[in-house]
Amino acid sequence: MRVMRPDEWSDPPLPVSREVLAVQPDGPATGAPVLFVPGFGQGAWVYAEHWLEHTAGRGFPAYAMSLRGHGSSGTAPKAGLRAYVHDVTQVAAGLPRQAVLIGHGAGALVVAMALARYPVRAAALVAPVFGGPLAAVTACARNPLGVLPAAFGGRLRPRRGQLFSADLPADRQRDYVSRRGRASARAQWQLCQVRAPEEPVGAPPVLVVGSPDDGLVSRADLERVARRYHGAPLLFPGMGHDLMLDAKWAEPLDAILDWLEKNP
Repeated sequence: MRVMRPDEWSDPPLPVSREVLAVQPDGPATGAPVLFVPGFGQGAWVYAEHWLEHTAGRGFPAYAMSLRGHGSSGTAPKAGLRAYVHDVTQVAAGLPRQAVLIGHGAGALVVAMALARYPVRAAALVAPVFGGPLAAVTACARNPLGVLPAAFGGRLRPRRGQLFSADLPADRQRDYVSRRGRASARAQWQLCQVRAPEEPVGAPPVLVVGSPDDGLVSRADLERVARRYHGAPLLFPGMGHDLMLDAKWAEPLDAILDWLEKNP
């Protein structure tokens, strides 16, 4: 079931092809389908590196999608946040069973917005970037050369030290950074202005995961988002923003899957 809004009927986002990668458990599935949603500038490949196979190995059918204009999904230079939310709800609604949504970075905001439209089984927000004017100012102060161009339609360029820990070999860091793309200028601008997401449909359990050493999202930001969902963040010290690619990628993922198993 999806909760449709008037603007989705009167002015629906343009259809595009959507990249969806899938890995199924070797044996019978013991958990709900898990749909991974990447952040701005990244595609489904960030989960195909480690998290998809590991999730399927734990008995969960694992899926990773690319938002429009990202990865191998169709191009969409004028897409906004509403179109990204549409992509997530469409893919989730097409899965064989009610899904768990896991979003990273600004993809966590997209997932949080989708929760008001699609009744998920549960959700996890990994290193969530919920945007807004204050977050935009803070991001500019931390990395002005990497963030300011995005306000004028350029590409977000986070530093490697913000994304990864020193435990990840430098050549892997360079490779991952070189594969980053970009969100649309419209979506980046909306991220600077966005308000708090609406309340989820059906009050599903929501877990917030991050690192106190994240170079993009502060511990205070993690705690603020977690309080919104009546909890505390699950923290993994010594990791960068891209937890799914960092050296200790298995630790946060296993914690999320453990949590899902305890909240069936």
